Amino acid sequence: MKKIFKLLAAVLAVSLVLLGCGQKQSTETKQEEQKLDFGGRTMNVVATSEKYKKLFDKFAQETNCKVEFLSMSSGEVISRTKAEGKPMADLWFGGGVDAFIAAKNDGLLEQYEAKGSDKIKEGFKDKDNYWISKGITVVGFLVNDSVAKEKGYDIPKKWEDLTDPKYKGQIIMSNPAISGTNYGAVKGILDQKGTEKGWEYWTAFNKNVDFYSKRGKDPQEKTVAGEFGIGIIPVDKSAFDAAKKNNLTVVYPEDGIPWIPEGVAIFKNSQATDIAKAFEDYILKPENQQLIAELDGKDGAQMVIDGAKGADLGLPKDRLMKEDLSTFGSERDSILKKWKELVGDK
Repeated sequence: MKKIFKLLAAVLAVSLVLLGCGQKQSTETKQEEQKLDFGGRTMNVVATSEKYKKLFDKFAQETNCKVEFLSMSSGEVISRTKAEGKPMADLWFGGGVDAFIAAKNDGLLEQYEAKGSDKIKEGFKDKDNYWISKGITVVGFLVNDSVAKEKGYDIPKKWEDLTDPKYKGQIIMSNPAISGTNYGAVKGILDQKGTEKGWEYWTAFNKNVDFYSKRGKDPQEKTVAGEFGIGIIPVDKSAFDAAKKNNLTVVYPEDGIPWIPEGVAIFKNSQATDIAKAFEDYILKPENQQLIAELDGKDGAQMVIDGAKGADLGLPKDRLMKEDLSTFGSERDSILKKWKELVGDK
């Protein structure tokens, strides 16, 4: 009996030691997270929009750093970084993942496996850990109702509608070499229709477009201003807000909604790589995924980690096009070359 009591006492003692170690380790982990302090250093960020300022301000406050923004579309990021031969910032936040894949292939990105990236849905992170996706952008139309009434045409409901000659000169779309969103539209149509039929569509579409803008923001801004009747845009909360204030209509195309993952990556050989890595870890925490969803105005169908939900924008999920993500980056150069041959200097 005494032996049994001694054995039980020994087991209890070991258990208490292990429990103490576990509690200590847990406490140390929490303290380590709280101790993240970058001493007021600056992280430079290239972003497609400044609407994420609240997220970056929160990160800066919690980690004692500063954040400086440079607003730029994804195509411009690649061309400038390659031209200058050095990283233009520390972190790249947002923009079509096609550009991130191209940047990886050009050796412009830092390899990093962010904490929590195992929760990202399959296909929405680089297999070699050079980029992750923070959500997807869907592509639709923004129609100025006043312009449509003045010109005497119906609000288009489908991509096929946009090839009708009555819309000639009324459509604005950003150059897909500049805008990841509109590269996603081009690629989505090609994936849906097949290469031959897809390029036949874009040839017909091109006849109704006088020029392609050099800024990703132009289609929405110029449609709101009444300079054009129809803009090809990323459909988000800002589009619905603009529509409500300015007598516009947001259209999810009935014949298919193109979509494109938005990337997040760290520039290779940047000055604040450590801060950028900490930020990637930071945005994958559930509370920050929720904040991103709210800032983007996206519902759960547009997020790459389950659980985070923003505004309900009525996205009809069954209309999302079947797209081949595996060729988003590998076919980018050939698609853009073909596009350039098609549209010329528009």
